[in-house]
Order: sequence, then C-alpha cells, then structure tokens
Amino acid sequence: MKLSGALTSADTHVGSYPTVQAVIRFGELLKERTNGKLSVQMYPGGQLGNERDTLEITTFGGLDFNRVNLAPLNSIEPLTIVAALPFLFESTEHMRGALDGPIGDEILASLERHGLIGLCFYDSGARSFYNTRGPIQTPDDMRGLKLRVPGSDLYVAMVNSLGADATPMPLDEVYQSLAQGVIDGAENNWPSFESGRHYEVARYYSLTRHLLAPEVFVMSKISWDKLSSEEQAIVRQSARDSVPYMRQLWDEQVERSRKTVLASGVSVNEVDPALFTDKMTGMWDSFVTTSKQRELVDRMLSMRTGKS
Repeated sequence: MKLSGALTSADTHVGSYPTVQAVIRFGELLKERTNGKLSVQMYPGGQLGNERDTLEITTFGGLDFNRVNLAPLNSIEPLTIVAALPFLFESTEHMRGALDGPIGDEILASLERHGLIGLCFYDSGARSFYNTRGPIQTPDDMRGLKLRVPGSDLYVAMVNSLGADATPMPLDEVYQSLAQGVIDGAENNWPSFESGRHYEVARYYSLTRHLLAPEVFVMSKISWDKLSSEEQAIVRQSARDSVPYMRQLWDEQVERSRKTVLASGVSVNEVDPALFTDKMTGMWDSFVTTSKQRELVDRMLSMRTGKS
C-alpha cells in the first residue's frame, strides 16, 4: 500500500506556535514537490494526546508525522540523551552548528531502530525555571520546590540535583497544577511559558538557561516504508527546508513572548550560571554511559568557541 493524500501530524503546542507552523510549511513544500500527491493534516494543541501517547501512536503507524521534545525519546534511544544534557551547549549558535551536521544526523538515524525516521531538529530555546514562590538566585532557593519536568529520567535527575522535587507531568497539565498548588513551578522556554499561560500563575521567572535541547520532527517508519525512494528524498529535503523557516519564526516568537511576560509584571531575574553548572553537569556521567555517547559529547564540546 502506497501513501497518498493528507498525512497526519501532531503537536502538543497551539496552532500559532513555531513548530506547528514549521510542520505546516513542510506540508506545503511536500504538496508542491509531489504535485499534490502528498500533503499534511496538522493536529496541534494536544488534540491527539500528550507526546508520550502520540509518539507510541506514530511508532505503530497510526500517525504519519510527529513533533516531539527530546524527553520522551530519551527513554527509548540513548543517543538522544546527549543533546539534552544541561549546560552542554554554550549558545544557540553552538547548538544549531552541532545538530545541523554529522552529529545531528547520527542522532536522528539512531531513531530508525525504534520505528521512527528522524527528519530534522527544531529549536526549543533556552529553558529556565519559573515558580509561584519567589525568585531563584542560587540552587539553595530551589530546595523543596516541587517542579514539573517532562517524563524523562534525565530531567528528573537534573532538577533533583539542585535540591528541588522533580515531578514528571504532561505539558497540558501544568497550568492547572500551578493554579491549584499541586506543583510550585516548572522549567521551559519563553514561548512555552507564555503560550501555555503559565506566567499568569507562576510570577517568578529565573533565567538559568540550563538547557538548549532541541525538538525533533519524526516520521513513522511504517509510513516511511510505503513511500518510494524519490518520495522519501522529497520528505527529507522538505523537512530540512522547513528548519530555517522555523528558526525565523522561533526568534520572532521568543521576543514577542518575552515582551508579553514582562508587560504582565512577572518578576524576571538573571542568575550566575556557574552556581548551577557544577551541580547539573555532575550528573552527566550517570547518563553518558556508552562510548558512542561520550564520543558525541566530546565532538560537541570541541565545537565550543571557548573549548571549555
């Protein structure tokens, strides 16, 4: 059976979010380059479930495409853990440079044995901590805070290393949990903090910028195998061609979200990252356990401008 017509894709973010718009752009390129044979029907806003649910559906071929965070992939593929290590990337430019080349290709290729075709990386910005209690200046300020994290052992260990209490939870449950006091805070980027309206209830945002982990755009291998080699090439190229578009939208969205949050009166503070770095990089060895992971880490570190 060959694929044709509108293929399905899911995203937990709202329709205006840059990753959603990038996949819509991907679908337009796909339709144009296949003369209308292939296109994409987008289901944003978590309509089809949280990322763990939709990832499983994608693996079984119930969804053709999916945009997911690295966190749910960490539990199935060790190489994805590398790009999720705290304080690994020194800047957005470093992250983009590392993942646009052979290193990124190796991580994407590692997903195939799990029933997924890794197509490209999208930006997810710098993640920082926000909470309902007060500004975080040092790790001591985090002691005892109940903080939401994505469902990933690495994220749990990262937050616990700072003395906080990591609470795995789907993104769509965070607003209500903050409002009801189930959790004290979470960590995420400016656009997610703003678009999820978390800033309405968590009024303290502390710019640790501890993660620059990317998002991943994947295709079901079951769907992929139904394509001709020519169509597969078109899918790969169209996905890669959607990346610069996504990054332009992302950079613009970060600034809009930042202005919206600041205008609302949220308390935003800078921190000294050195106070957090030692505690958070000290857990690397617990997750970088294979020679291949270590090799990728070393190659990424060698691309730092400071080579530190």
